[in-house]
Amino acid sequence: MPETCPATPDIRNIAPRRPHSRLVAAGHATARAGRPAPAATPPAAPPPLPRPARAGNAAGRTTRHAAAPAATPPATPPLPRHSRRRHSGTISPVSRPKLAVHGHFYQPERRDPFSGEIPPQPGAAPYRDWNARINAECYKPNSERGNLRHVSYDLGPTLASWLATHDAATHERFVASDLSPEISESDRGNAMAQSYHHAILPLASFADRRTEIRWGLRDFELRFGRRPTGIWLPETAVDLPTLRILTEERVGYTILAPWQAADSRLDTHRPYRVELGNGKAIVVVFYDAVLSAAASFESDATMNADAFARERVLPRLAGSGFPDGTPRLAVIATDGELYGHHQKFRDLFLAHLVNPGPSTPDRGFDITTVGKVVGDTPASVFPAVQIAERTSWSCHHGVLRWYAECPDASDGRWKGPLRVALERLASAIDTVAAGLAGDFMDPAAFWQARDEYVDVIFGAETAEGFARRRLPIGTDDQRANLLTLLEAERWRLAMFASDGWFWDDPIRPETKHILLCAARAVRAIDAAAGTQLEGRLVDDLSLFTSPSRRIDGAGIYAEALTAADQPVPRQG
Repeated sequence: MPETCPATPDIRNIAPRRPHSRLVAAGHATARAGRPAPAATPPAAPPPLPRPARAGNAAGRTTRHAAAPAATPPATPPLPRHSRRRHSGTISPVSRPKLAVHGHFYQPERRDPFSGEIPPQPGAAPYRDWNARINAECYKPNSERGNLRHVSYDLGPTLASWLATHDAATHERFVASDLSPEISESDRGNAMAQSYHHAILPLASFADRRTEIRWGLRDFELRFGRRPTGIWLPETAVDLPTLRILTEERVGYTILAPWQAADSRLDTHRPYRVELGNGKAIVVVFYDAVLSAAASFESDATMNADAFARERVLPRLAGSGFPDGTPRLAVIATDGELYGHHQKFRDLFLAHLVNPGPSTPDRGFDITTVGKVVGDTPASVFPAVQIAERTSWSCHHGVLRWYAECPDASDGRWKGPLRVALERLASAIDTVAAGLAGDFMDPAAFWQARDEYVDVIFGAETAEGFARRRLPIGTDDQRANLLTLLEAERWRLAMFASDGWFWDDPIRPETKHILLCAARAVRAIDAAAGTQLEGRLVDDLSLFTSPSRRIDGAGIYAEALTAADQPVPRQG
């Protein structure tokens, strides 16, 4: 489909103080399929919030229009860190309602696991690849406009590491926007962590869940200079075991969709706690489905931030606060890429919505962030709620979309066999790796080393220094073997990224990428142990077929390897 140009914004209404007045928006879900979407009103029961395409699926999108302002504010300086102040354990009775906007900023790992480089992606033209294009249209302008200082956000580690290398200034503005001058406690920062590889945690083993969470928390700590109190769960996929791991890792809160509450009648305009047993509990903040759907699907609703605040936000906050003094809270949660990439000029709309300036009349509510609302408030302060387990924000069929035949996919028969193939591979890699590591270290120490290996991936510690610390009396060969095994574990974790299962067809680049991650992991193990696990993997991949091209998973695996200039194993 040919690309379409967004409507030219009214330059008269894009004065520096009101940059929001004109922007063009396309529907959230249909943009995912690469089609310009009609500005349709969402159904009465708001749909889940599927995200638009992250790679190679952007028909109907163009680069930033020439009529947009040419000048951008100067880079914001780093903000000071603040000491922690403990919460009193009560809720301050403040009656004014509040609005918080949360942006989920994430891109999948696009680097070739063998070369370490992102291959050129022609669909991202005029940019070299999709990360570069989305950065130019979204991450950079939002950080330059100061939007991040007024919203909640999570920055996925796979995206953050790319930004740190390719646009250090934008990366630093993300980090600096976490704590604002008025914040006196680091617990109330704007930023949340995200589990590392965007795997669907309720589908993962206990050990993998813990590693993904620990890696995400540690990446945040190294990047932002503080321990995070909140975390974004990939696809907000949740169950009680995952929440228990979060509390064990000292995470205080997370954000969920309102349909992830067990009680469909629950008033979700305040935080709640989920009891987890053994005296443990975690705070859950449910976003407002109506407002989030409007921001995502309705182009007309977001033409003007003042009108959106008056006609959309204020009615959702109508009514008195809660009996314990908690004010009414509405949270808008969307992909961060919505603001400028999925929808042109939406960064301008966001700027005026969350930071309207002194000339804007009082809107009847205050702007806040989830971190400021929850902070270090003890979970016991909030009323109890139960969650609907194995649910997510982007599909009303729980987590079915990532392992079976979800009705949202036209043909999902390939998803189950693919997951089984990779789970069998993961189990084999773990068994062989633990056996090899057992020659020079205790098995428990090996899995602890896996949990700590994120420091090497981040660059906080050299691989050689890490191996020497873990094996202080080991030989050079033993240390090299340890690093080989941990690299295999790194890429075998990466092969469970959710993007590989989200779409309708495994022929897509997202699925090919997780197959490349599997190849990188299995070849490291086969070389180290003399095993032939890759042959078993190819056999298992042959059990599913691409709905569109009718080639099996082994053929798709071969295509991915060929594109990466890697040898293709023989079948049979």
